[in-house]
Amino acid sequence: MEKTKTSKYDVSEHLRTPEEMAAYLEACLEEANGDAAFIAKALGDIARAKGMSQVAREAGLSRESLYKALSGERTPGFDTILKVIGALGLRLHAEAVRANT
Repeated sequence: MEKTKTSKYDVSEHLRTPEEMAAYLEACLEEANGDAAFIAKALGDIARAKGMSQVAREAGLSRESLYKALSGERTPGFDTILKVIGALGLRLHAEAVRANT
């Protein structure tokens, strides 16, 4: 019987359009449950899909520091997050959440 070959799933290979990238980030924001490193990792996935060198250049960061910041192993500063979101061509927005009464 042949062994099944598997490979690690890489979401960045499936994020092709700005709309897909925005939808992915939106889904991650909903699932993060306050985990900033999780959001940083999601931004890293999107940055790899777009091209880490290009994102680093547009964000005004070195490629190496961008990889570290978006690895999911640390929580980058909010200023870094904002720079990356802008370089990715994305925008944050806020909406009111209605409390259940």
